[in-house]
Amino acid sequence: MYAVIRTGGKQYRVAPGDVIRVEKLAPAHDDRIQFSEVLAVSSAEGRVSRPSGAAHVIGQVLGDGRGDKILVFHYKRKKQYKKLQGHRQPFTAVQITEISVDGETYKAPENVLKPRRVEKPSQEEAVEAAPQASKKAGKKAAPKKAAKKAAKKSSAKKSTGKKK
Repeated sequence: MYAVIRTGGKQYRVAPGDVIRVEKLAPAHDDRIQFSEVLAVSSAEGRVSRPSGAAHVIGQVLGDGRGDKILVFHYKRKKQYKKLQGHRQPFTAVQITEISVDGETYKAPENVLKPRRVEKPSQEEAVEAAPQASKKAGKKAAPKKAAKKAAKKSSAKKSTGKKK
C-alpha cells in the first residue's frame, strides 16, 4: 500500500514507515504533520487510482537539516570573469506513520518507526558534563623534537661533488 503526495512543489511516493526529505516545513508545536494533498493511492490488489473520498497521510517529523553543498560557478572565457557561489538546501526529514483513505487506515509497524532526534541537553546537564571535559583537555602530548633533529642532520650532509 502506498500513496503519492504533493508538498513543497514536488511529488513523493510514500508507504507507511518510509522516511522522506521534503522542503523545509514551518516548525509545528507537535511532531506530527498531515499531508492532505493526496494525488493517488494503491489498493491491496495493486491497482492505483485517485482517492474518491477524504484521504490524508500523517507523518512524524524526525528533524531538520541542510543538504549537501552545491557549487554554482559562472565563467566567461577571455573576460577574466569568474564567480563561485555555494548553496545548501534546507530540508525536513519526515517518517510516514499512517495513510488514511476512505475510512481505512494503514499504519507502519512499531519496530520500523524511528525515535525523534535527541534534543540539546539542558543547562543543568551541561554543567555536570563540563568537569569531565576539562579533565580530558588537561592531557597534552609532549612536542616531538626528533623530527626536527633528523631534518637538521640531513641538510648538514650535503655532498660536495666535483665535475670533471
